[in-house]
Amino acid sequence: MSVYVGIDVHRKRSQIAVADQGGGIGVNRNVPNGRMSILGVIGDLPAGTPVAFEAAFGWGWLVELLQEHDFEPHLVHPLQCKAIASARLKNDKIDAATLAHLLRADLLPEAWIAPLPVRQQRAMLRHRTQLVRLRTLLRNRIHAVLADHGCDRGGSSRSCWSGPGRVWLDQLPLPTTSRTVVTDLLELIDAVQVPIDRLDTKLTAAAKADPRVKVLTALPGVGPLTALVLLAEIGDIHRFPSARKLASWAGLTPTVRGSDRTVRYGHISKQGDPWVRWILSEAAQTAKRSPQFATCYQQIAHRRGKKIATIAIARKLLTRAWHLLVQYDACQPDTRPVREAAQSR
Repeated sequence: MSVYVGIDVHRKRSQIAVADQGGGIGVNRNVPNGRMSILGVIGDLPAGTPVAFEAAFGWGWLVELLQEHDFEPHLVHPLQCKAIASARLKNDKIDAATLAHLLRADLLPEAWIAPLPVRQQRAMLRHRTQLVRLRTLLRNRIHAVLADHGCDRGGSSRSCWSGPGRVWLDQLPLPTTSRTVVTDLLELIDAVQVPIDRLDTKLTAAAKADPRVKVLTALPGVGPLTALVLLAEIGDIHRFPSARKLASWAGLTPTVRGSDRTVRYGHISKQGDPWVRWILSEAAQTAKRSPQFATCYQQIAHRRGKKIATIAIARKLLTRAWHLLVQYDACQPDTRPVREAAQSR
């Protein structure tokens, strides 16, 4: 008899429900997170048993555990799981049982489970981005201290962080406390710069090893780092049957409210990958001045404003990226094993 497992995952504990083919719940137990406790409930189930769980905080270890023991993991899209979100009576037992029932009825709104190499590539790129943001925060604090004493050089980061800029900072007649703040911030900046440089070396090598990066950098405003972020966040481009599906997944399509014959289009949904929206918005700042997009940008900016026009260019970049990647894979059908090997390094 087939069985179906639903797991409501939390940071410290998880609720596990096991449903039979008829819908009866045989087990519904709350256990602490860990290999032995999870296997203590489902370890005796046959190989290939489907297991559903939401895309909550820290789900990667559970996927690895299920795959290692030959279970069939199903990652649930939390925003689309309306049966749980709209339930009047809601607790962990009901949530876990609902996941098992949806899995049994083949009504589960699933999300893509990225392979471990892709998840590792995402982690590396996101880690670098967070370090760069931290460095920017520290630099802005120094600018604030300098501005407080009328010494700021117009907010030019290059003039302050180069060799001559450091000498200029050391020679400023600052009060003792302000000098201590600037010195401490500079030490933190230098400390953060070390892992950033190390990550840049790894990412440069990864960009050279992946031929798709060269394909994407043909787009205006898209450099190797932007291309790597897009490839890592999107994963397998064939998950998306059209460019519009990809734009919708990234949260770059407008919200729609329709009733009878009246349809209203609102702002972009933003219900998608925030890293793709962020990197494309950065790329659009350069692309909107390129010959390919300048006319379109000016026309939209005149009607709707500069911010909406920039987002429109970001979506156009993503649309062209979809076409480039699909065409590349169609011309290079045997590159996937090589690409996966490059990602695992």
